[in-house]
Amino acid sequence: MSDLQRMIEGNLARVRASIAAAATRAGRPPETVKLVGVTKYVGPEVVRALVAAGLRDLAESRPQQLWEKAAALADLPIRWHQVGHLQRNKVRRTVPLVAMVESVDSVRLAAAIDQVAAERGRRVPVLLEVNISGEAAKHGFAPSEVEAALGAVAGLGHMEVRGLMGMAGLEGHLEDARRQFASLRDLRDRLQPVCPNGIALAELSMGMSADFEVAIEEGSTLVRIGSALFEGVL
Repeated sequence: MSDLQRMIEGNLARVRASIAAAATRAGRPPETVKLVGVTKYVGPEVVRALVAAGLRDLAESRPQQLWEKAAALADLPIRWHQVGHLQRNKVRRTVPLVAMVESVDSVRLAAAIDQVAAERGRRVPVLLEVNISGEAAKHGFAPSEVEAALGAVAGLGHMEVRGLMGMAGLEGHLEDARRQFASLRDLRDRLQPVCPNGIALAELSMGMSADFEVAIEEGSTLVRIGSALFEGVL
């Protein structure tokens, strides 16, 4: 085993152990939390090591990087997630490559994804991105806009809304992140009973390397981890 493979496997084991501990503290089975590895800072060789270690749900934030990595790693059974801002002019190249778009931040983007998915005869799982920190630089629906957005996308037959995604503010402490994550969980819980037919909000994508344990304690079902998986490699 190479040194790279050994480091990646050790990092992945530590992250999985931390996920399991946080889930247990929250009274949930560890398997209710999915780990998605964010690979934007590493090249194909490192990604191959991560897949060999057993992680197949991977993510990119920039569509161009996703296209490049998907092409370079087409021989691997990777389930790609798009987690960063997706412009409508990049939807046509992105949709065929992804298992999920976690960053749907407008009704117009949702319609563009639905159109391409219809052309390809598939349904694309998505999450609606919510700007839970209120930062102007962040994308996403304002919390007050989400209910109307759900109604607006309910008729899109080739897009499957599975939940909500949010990021804690860049500035702030873990307790600030906790409050923001709790606010997204509360929003989801309020909207679930009034969701249009065909829409489920089972998934909450919250938490990155610095705050994923707090996110899990507040209900996250999907965590997006980058740097913690690549300690000693970056």
